Amino acid sequence: MPTPAEVKKALIAAGFEVYRTRGDVVHVAERARENLIMDSGVRVHATEVAVSLVLRAQRTDFPHDPDDDMFERARGLGVAARERGYLEVGTQVTRLPDPSDEERTLDSWFEVSFEKRVAGLDEAMAEVGFALSLEKAASRSS
Repeated sequence: MPTPAEVKKALIAAGFEVYRTRGDVVHVAERARENLIMDSGVRVHATEVAVSLVLRAQRTDFPHDPDDDMFERARGLGVAARERGYLEVGTQVTRLPDPSDEERTLDSWFEVSFEKRVAGLDEAMAEVGFALSLEKAASRSS
């Protein structure tokens, strides 16, 4: 099993940017706009050598949809991932509070997590490239 430092080194060598490392999980960065790096929801787990990704639907984009439909919108983004061997490993709602009023919610993200265990770092790098190519948030046109 590789260490997080080895995973980070492999990601950088493969041309990816690292957002952060937390424990044995290395978060891959994705540039949303020039000079702005945001967590892409793509991660490499060193301990079990797995690649995970998080896909979401945002309440502000679908204000009248029931919660179950919101999760289905996020799941819909994961069709190609499932076809490639990713398994759904969880769901959660992430509340985005107003920074000036903790009681007020600006948005809620309905997130579905997928994961694929791989044989080693070379396969993990290929999966990171694939995961980064996916649309991460459901849009009104999808």
